[in-house]
Amino acid sequence: MEHPELIKACKKNNLKAQMQVYLMYKDMLYNVSFRIIKNAQDAQDTVHDAFIKAFQNISKLENDLNLGPWLKRIVINCSLDFLRQKKKLGWLQESYELPETEDDDTYEDITFKVEEVKKAINTLKDKYRIIIVLYLIEDYSHREIAAQLGLKESTVRNQYVRGKCLLKQQLQNKLIV
Repeated sequence: MEHPELIKACKKNNLKAQMQVYLMYKDMLYNVSFRIIKNAQDAQDTVHDAFIKAFQNISKLENDLNLGPWLKRIVINCSLDFLRQKKKLGWLQESYELPETEDDDTYEDITFKVEEVKKAINTLKDKYRIIIVLYLIEDYSHREIAAQLGLKESTVRNQYVRGKCLLKQQLQNKLIV
């Protein structure tokens, strides 16, 4: 079944079409959720919740070509909601501002394996890791992240810069060892 027909069938509550969409996107959405939640079982549950929410609201999807990004946004929202419910986003209350810093984006010609970068990101505190994942991997803007987390945009920028510095330090420490 072609993509537009598949979505039309989903809008008509066709279970076979919904299962096809599920199979097409479940792995991608799981990876997105896992990067935010850092727990395999909770990420799986969140993906299932996201699909339920998506199929309940699929009639609101206007452009059938945007199914992937639309599902991705839903799973990100569900993942953040999960963390809020589990009180794992308590750091949001620590909304302090750091003085504006220059974001030094000078890059050295160093190559790291993807797994090394993933491990380094996963060791960061949630307040840095979630912002780095949303900004660098999920391509959210600082404004979108601020709205999503209920923070000031300047706080998000500062936590991003600080998290990026910590990430850079961790990766540089790997070179020294």
